[in-house]
Amino acid sequence: MEASSASAVESTATVSVFDVSSNKQRPDTAKLVLNSPSPPSLREELVGVVGKAFRPRPPGGGGRAPRCPWILTALQCVFPVLQWGRTYTLKSFRSDVMAGLTLASLGIPQSIGYANLAKLDPQYGLYTSVVPPLIYAVMGTSREIAIGPVAVVSLLLSSMIQKVVDPAADPATYRSLVFTVTFLAGVFQVSFGLFRLGFLVDFLSHAAIVGFMGGAAIVIGLQQLKGLLGLSHFTNSTDVVSVVKAVCSALHDPWHPGNFLIGCSFLIFILTTRFIGRRYKKLFWLSAISPLLSVILSTAAVYATRADKHGVKIIQKVHAGLNPSSAKQIHLNGPHATECAKIAVICAVIALTEAIAVGRSFASVRGYKLDGNKEMLAMGFSNVAGSLSSCYVATGSFSRTAVNFSAGARSTVSNIVMSITVFVALELFMKLLYYTPMAVLASIILSALPGLIDIKEACNIWKIDKMDFLICLGAFVGVLFGSVEIGLAVALAISFAKIIIQSIRPQVEVLGRLQGTNIFCSVRQYPVACQTPTVLPIRMDTSFLCFINATFIKERIIEWVREEVENPNGKARERIQAVVLDMSSVVNIDTSGLTALEEIHKELVSLGIQMAIASPGWKAVQKMKVSRVVDRVGEDWIFMTVGEAVEACLAAHKGTALEC
Repeated sequence: MEASSASAVESTATVSVFDVSSNKQRPDTAKLVLNSPSPPSLREELVGVVGKAFRPRPPGGGGRAPRCPWILTALQCVFPVLQWGRTYTLKSFRSDVMAGLTLASLGIPQSIGYANLAKLDPQYGLYTSVVPPLIYAVMGTSREIAIGPVAVVSLLLSSMIQKVVDPAADPATYRSLVFTVTFLAGVFQVSFGLFRLGFLVDFLSHAAIVGFMGGAAIVIGLQQLKGLLGLSHFTNSTDVVSVVKAVCSALHDPWHPGNFLIGCSFLIFILTTRFIGRRYKKLFWLSAISPLLSVILSTAAVYATRADKHGVKIIQKVHAGLNPSSAKQIHLNGPHATECAKIAVICAVIALTEAIAVGRSFASVRGYKLDGNKEMLAMGFSNVAGSLSSCYVATGSFSRTAVNFSAGARSTVSNIVMSITVFVALELFMKLLYYTPMAVLASIILSALPGLIDIKEACNIWKIDKMDFLICLGAFVGVLFGSVEIGLAVALAISFAKIIIQSIRPQVEVLGRLQGTNIFCSVRQYPVACQTPTVLPIRMDTSFLCFINATFIKERIIEWVREEVENPNGKARERIQAVVLDMSSVVNIDTSGLTALEEIHKELVSLGIQMAIASPGWKAVQKMKVSRVVDRVGEDWIFMTVGEAVEACLAAHKGTALEC
């Protein structure tokens, strides 16, 4: 092996500064770098990704999947209920029934309010609380999450679709676009789960979500001024300036303080019960049923006093019965198909982000792991089925999930119980909602908004990372003073700018050895680390050495080498004999990166300095072999660790001793 390595070096045009033939005993680990098997091809990775999406996981989260017929295995992958259903107990069922009933008491009034926010008739919010929860119950992996309409997605739909079709002028076409967007959003979500594209959801960073949710909450709150004040005319714009102008102009028209009195009274009532529920954990149910109590009491009060005759705005007719089919209202090749697809992508990502964040937070409390890709499949199929049955985009609600968790839910059966309860309400009690005031629906939505504004987390982001805070602030200001799309665009633009800046200028560190160890680390981060005489170890802190950063890294390394070779006065220092490039962080490399390595090598050879490479990544070393960079540097100068590389350089330089 040593003879073949020597002949390979001699056969190249590379000028080697050191004679490494005396280094008879190279560590065996160094040979592993160049003799490692080829990494998987792109085709193999894609096949593995798709296969893993449907590969069953064992119930305990580790070990091998149980052996069973492939049909049953496939069914268990798609329907997790077939796995946990075998161990489901009567005790768990009793807990789920109570949780489902409690969930329905909160979900019914919220669903009506969110339908109003989405500029749809009240029954469409209730429809969305019937079909999607049933689908999710048999396909989802979260035991606590409550599926249904949510405030942010309702705002997204209304703010973006109304730019295409005015819901007041053409409600039928508006509903058709809502169902089309819901169908496409479900298809995108299924695709994300099927092809393991969950990283697309991660494009919205935590900071962007905090800012976006905060801005959306304020916009939603301002939109509720129409119902709270009983205004007949209001702007369709969502930015704060337009809403304030609309409110100021509407106040000059006759308005009825009864709406404001009802809305504020029940808002205070709901917030008070929520405070009591948080203070006394056993009374959590009080805050859960307070929205339903508000609807019942306000409806009874309006009916008894005939307040609707004195200017109090009421819901009036709500269609009863099971969800009608909406399949014929979905138009995938209509004139607005492109706009629907754009809106659907945004809604799909936002809905998944909220649902997975909610599910993971409660899963961590219960001590189990959420399967993100199965969650995407479950949410996607829920929305596809919902779009065919008059539902709009559904996702996991934080407020309802918190109630479900507090009520003792043990599985997704609580969603089934809630769905059945809402269905019964649709069949029997819709006529009783005729006199429900619009102001109380506004108060229910307003009561759910404080949980979306996380000031404490925004302050924490400011302390930790100023660039992340800029992303958070950009999303917040964009949503508040522009629109939902502008807020998302600003957040994504700043996020990508941050990534590009960090990619263009990665950290390049000079390494030193910690005394008494074989650990090499940055001398700037650890000043106690000792630099090795005659050898300059340098680490590239980038996972991908590519066209965007190769020139910067090359110039930085050459600049440091020249500074070490010659001081500013032109007097020679103790001469650097070798440079060790620590590529342990470099997972992959492209042709620009390979060219940069070759140019670094040529520059070092011209200065009479040997170049060694330590711990290159799997794909990186394979590309270095194919491009013959390894041959130019010399196989004897590729090492497993920085320590081995430094020792080899010192041994070749007549056994120079270390200072540490």
